[in-house]
Amino acid sequence: MMETQSVQPNSSTTSNTTQTSGTPEKRALTSDFETFLNMLTAQARNQDPLEPLDGAEYAAQLAQFSMVEQQVKTNDTLATLMTQMGNSDIAELSSWVGKDVRAIAPAHYSGDPITVTPEFAATADRAELVVRDSTGTIVERKAIGLSEKQVTWTGLDSSDNKRPTGLYSFSVESYKEDSLLQDQSAATYNSIVEAQIQNGQITLVLEGGQVILPSVVTGVRAGS
Repeated sequence: MMETQSVQPNSSTTSNTTQTSGTPEKRALTSDFETFLNMLTAQARNQDPLEPLDGAEYAAQLAQFSMVEQQVKTNDTLATLMTQMGNSDIAELSSWVGKDVRAIAPAHYSGDPITVTPEFAATADRAELVVRDSTGTIVERKAIGLSEKQVTWTGLDSSDNKRPTGLYSFSVESYKEDSLLQDQSAATYNSIVEAQIQNGQITLVLEGGQVILPSVVTGVRAGS
């Protein structure tokens, strides 16, 4: 009967293992750097005295070693700069908390009027504001003037009762001679309750829980 033997881990390999931290990209680059260093050291230690390592080749490998080392340092520097820039941006945006920002996003209605900024097709001769609730159901439709820069939506129904609290989205339908030219989402003002970093990206949390990027904000005003 053939005798089986268990294979034990190579102690020298285990002892040379170095724990690295940071992002997967940094860990991978650091691992390559350490592997290259180990290989270069072993090559110099075990070279044949009768056929020593060619000086030019050795110099080229040392240059490559220097480039790898520099890349590791560069990545560390970039990571530090990105962290500092992110902290600076969120510190600046924290001053927006409590203010109203304008963006194309659903607006939170809790009884107070909502300011809507419409956009019209250039050749339109009339337009309508369309209001939808959180399910996408149209709850109101009304004509608006083509010269209006801002429209106030009161949130009242046909009986002057306040509609349910929740998120409402707005769009503007532009018509010419009863033909629909475009249905354009309209920007609204929402209050900011928090600025935070999610997955390395700065985001703004609005009153109704909506999350938007600072890049989509087209206006800021004092909170109502």
